[in-house]
Amino acid sequence: MIPSTPPSGSTSFDSTHSALPQGSLRRRLIAAAIALVCLGGLAFSVDLDVARWCKAGHIPKEIMRFLNFSEVCGHGIGVASILLAAAVLDPTLAGRRAAARLGSLPISRDLVRMLAATFAGGLMANIIKLTPLDRVRPRAADLSAVASSLATFGDSIAATIASHSDINSFPSGHAATAAGLAAALSWKYPHGTWLFSLLAASAAAQRVASSAHYPSDVFMGAALGLASAAVILGQHRPHANAVRPHLI
Repeated sequence: MIPSTPPSGSTSFDSTHSALPQGSLRRRLIAAAIALVCLGGLAFSVDLDVARWCKAGHIPKEIMRFLNFSEVCGHGIGVASILLAAAVLDPTLAGRRAAARLGSLPISRDLVRMLAATFAGGLMANIIKLTPLDRVRPRAADLSAVASSLATFGDSIAATIASHSDINSFPSGHAATAAGLAAALSWKYPHGTWLFSLLAASAAAQRVASSAHYPSDVFMGAALGLASAAVILGQHRPHANAVRPHLI
């Protein structure tokens, strides 16, 4: 679960929350990232079994439909739309009432940090995919002929795949972006941490359910997202995020 920290300021609705010590969010995000790395290591032992089960189409249609909808929380365009909606609805993020503006621009430093924290993990995942660390995606692999999850890595199996995208399974960029988004939103709106965590987990699960990734891919990707967010957000506190609305 994504750890939360309340925003600073005494004019917000959630100002009754006690403030965390500086650096506490960073420690919690890093601890969560380490836990995900450990889970990712353990997941190698079940990668093939889970991938075969998902590829066989055993997931109920309604559950799959929900998971497909949740992919928006890990897709670049969907995530940008979510952050745009936050900027429109929260006057402290953008506009004339933006707090701690970035120079003369009508956007706040909070929004810039949220954008950076959201996309940094996905960027790191894509950089890793540029290295020779190739892993074939479940949808493109003959899983019945693969002896172990480690056999899904390497040039020997990658050479049999025509599409370059199909050898970019490790790590999951969607999971990294979803985790970064959840961390950024939880940093700004701590009362919604449980929901943001649920949506990030659903987006990551969708990648496994759709045979785009193995479980270890999404655990490692999510760890990248949280670790990157820890670096960007950990030593900063958001400004008061809720301005009491005018009654009409």
